[in-house]
Amino acid sequence: MDRIGKLYFRYGTMGSAKTAMLLTTAYNFEERGMAYRCMKPVIDTRDSKNVIRSRIGIERECSWIYPESNLYDEMSEMRYPDGSLPDWFLIDEAQFLSADQVDQLAKVVDDFGVNVVCYGLRTDFRTHLFEGSKRLLEIADTIDEIKSTCSCGRKTIVNARVNSLGEIITEGEVVEIGGNDRYIAVCRNCWRNKRVEQSNKGRLPI
Repeated sequence: MDRIGKLYFRYGTMGSAKTAMLLTTAYNFEERGMAYRCMKPVIDTRDSKNVIRSRIGIERECSWIYPESNLYDEMSEMRYPDGSLPDWFLIDEAQFLSADQVDQLAKVVDDFGVNVVCYGLRTDFRTHLFEGSKRLLEIADTIDEIKSTCSCGRKTIVNARVNSLGEIITEGEVVEIGGNDRYIAVCRNCWRNKRVEQSNKGRLPI
């Protein structure tokens, strides 16, 4: 009987432990002797070597995904000596994938019966969907939200970009890699109120 795979999208705001969850999943697969591969878009340049690293300090080697990568071709060649493919592919920072690359992942799932689990952000700092996330929301078999809590107690929704003064920025390049010095995860209400406060002080969002 042919294997039936699934395409998963697990999304959350920054700091919601998405990467830690991926790495924990990889560890569990190893403990159970399950075959898997980790992958990550090379656009995330915070690490000079090909690793997936969590904020809590754990890491694991991965394969880079380039903007020009054809994931169907590349993943179909990641075979073991017996000709089999990994049962699972774990992909970090999936928001940086192109729509075509997400379609290629779906084709890998459907043609080879493997499981592909994508972890990433849903929206950018302007609250607009990333290209890869949009396509995953459209075609993934299973969609799970990884929830985290704003300082006010509400659920975080917005990946707000901030400047050196802690002010929320609403304009700029969509992709700007950064950590706690550049981004804070907040609820929609706090995001709106902070911008209103900045405006009232004469510090308009930039």
